[in-house]
Amino acid sequence: MPTSRLQRVAVLVLEGAKPLDVGIPAQVFATRRSMPYEVRVCGAAPGLVTGGDGLAYHVADGVDALTWADIVFVPGYRFPDREDPPQAVVDALIAAHDRGARLAAISTGAFALAATGLLDGRRATTHWHYTRELARKHPLVQVDENVLFVDAGSVLTSAGAASGIDLCLHILRSDLGVAASNHAARRLVAAPYRSGGQAQYVPRSVPEPLGERFAATREWALHRLDEPLSLEVLAEHAAVSARTFSRRFVEDTGYTPMQWVMRARIDRARELLERSERSVEQIAGDVGLGTGANLRMHFQRILGTTPSEYRRTFTRGE
Repeated sequence: MPTSRLQRVAVLVLEGAKPLDVGIPAQVFATRRSMPYEVRVCGAAPGLVTGGDGLAYHVADGVDALTWADIVFVPGYRFPDREDPPQAVVDALIAAHDRGARLAAISTGAFALAATGLLDGRRATTHWHYTRELARKHPLVQVDENVLFVDAGSVLTSAGAASGIDLCLHILRSDLGVAASNHAARRLVAAPYRSGGQAQYVPRSVPEPLGERFAATREWALHRLDEPLSLEVLAEHAAVSARTFSRRFVEDTGYTPMQWVMRARIDRARELLERSERSVEQIAGDVGLGTGANLRMHFQRILGTTPSEYRRTFTRGE
């Protein structure tokens, strides 16, 4: 977190706003002891905003709230391809970005960000149903339809409603560390981490029991990170061939099985660095990486920093 004060989150509700898209950031970043954020829900102007799906929102703040915010979420809204948001909204988003606020769109909220020109020349995504329309309407945007979210630094975009949770957890992980994001995921009863590179949807029917079996294997592996976890061991637990397991695993998570295991081990190491006083050598053993040198190597490769520097960053001031 850049400062010790509460980080300010504005959720910008536009006409036709989708209720899940509005509720996700409002709930994830709600102020509580474990979450050093303050949330305001705003609109183009104070008052009643007609939403999608038969709902309406009464907001106390207009776009002036964007001058207050450190992060601005733009939830998805109905019929984004018909017209751009009001110019006052576009101008307020640009001004917020210019003074350093992060802008994050959920689903079709990407159309509002694209209207500002801030996505020009950048990768971005939106709900798969609208990716072609976003590319047609804003040809300078590098639209990627095969991801759950895109972090372009100061501008972030995500796919449909559920991927809004993934984006919020990604932001929490960047701001507060993996322990806080995992805590929030448990509170939401959500998967603690899905990669932004995971495909938005599987383009063919998948038998549900197999999906449940793979999820059970991932959960089983998370409790055995200190043990040898090869592709064969994981496939045996899922009761499928290694080839089938590997192919389906990439579809489900965006990672190969061994990439996922390594990231799970690094995430567990991050949590231990944040919340325990165990040495780097001890943590390396706890997460199945054997030696401190091995942990340091993979930590640097994946996160671009060292375990010691990471610990200093996320325990500073506690």
